[in-house]
Amino acid sequence: MSENVVIRTDGLSKTYEGLAALKGLDITIGRNTIVGFLGPNGAGKTTTIKLLLGLVRPTSGGGSVFGLDIVRDSIEIRKRTGYLAQDPSFYEYMTPRQMLRFVSNFYFTGPQTLIDKRITESLEIVSLTSHIDRAIKGFSAGEKQRLGIAQAYLHSPELLILDEPAASLDPMGRRDVLELLRELRQHSTILYSTHILDDVQRVSDMVAILNHGELVAYSPIQQMLSSNGETIFSMTTRGDHGAAHSFISEQPWVTSIKIDCKDGQTCWQINVVDEQTAEANLLRMVITSDGLTVTEFGRKRFELEEIFISLLDEKKYG
Repeated sequence: MSENVVIRTDGLSKTYEGLAALKGLDITIGRNTIVGFLGPNGAGKTTTIKLLLGLVRPTSGGGSVFGLDIVRDSIEIRKRTGYLAQDPSFYEYMTPRQMLRFVSNFYFTGPQTLIDKRITESLEIVSLTSHIDRAIKGFSAGEKQRLGIAQAYLHSPELLILDEPAASLDPMGRRDVLELLRELRQHSTILYSTHILDDVQRVSDMVAILNHGELVAYSPIQQMLSSNGETIFSMTTRGDHGAAHSFISEQPWVTSIKIDCKDGQTCWQINVVDEQTAEANLLRMVITSDGLTVTEFGRKRFELEEIFISLLDEKKYG
């Protein structure tokens, strides 16, 4: 197995009482990659995580983490993995220092001075050193989430699995957590599940989308956002668009045009098969049309939410 591959599955499947929770998952995740793990409730995300950590056994297929078999070597895999639950809970009478000392008993042996040094380093990473001896019961939701990440990262894991790490946080708290994920990517591979698609779009390298136990998409985020399999130019104009619409529709490199007229403006979406020809000619053709003014023009940039809904609809109705 390549040392650059952290997770690999081969037909990984799980069935509960005749119901397929995960169907033939084939996925490869590289080192130092942030993967956004998406899907509606019941899509199979939690089942996948449990299978990777050896908490349940696959019905068929298999997989490896760090080159270790997810069934035979699950204890060793868990030693090298950090996990954050969606709603981390703590002994709130403790301080972060006390809490991480408690957690350290599961991972470390040796001089307490070295363990305390690692605890301080972990709290520095999540910007909680100023609260190191403050009772957790007074923490905000964002501070508790950051403490949860410090706990997951305490033993310097090669893989971090985070369940909704920015859920229930305000915009500032979400921003801090996303910045933290970017920093931790330097040291770990990060697989995190979330329903906040904007966060995935901002921080992920790769996106995996599950639906009804099946992997419906897995690709680099920029590739997924760049065209959604199509090349579309968007444009906003003012004035009579009739002649320009007819002329552009006749071009052999134009496959379809959608327009929406509102408040004296016309919004265009123009699908093309020849991107270079469109870039060279499309705007010029509209500008030279009598009585028509262009106020906006460019390639359409898809939003992840738009792609996510489209993929699930294709699966539902296709």
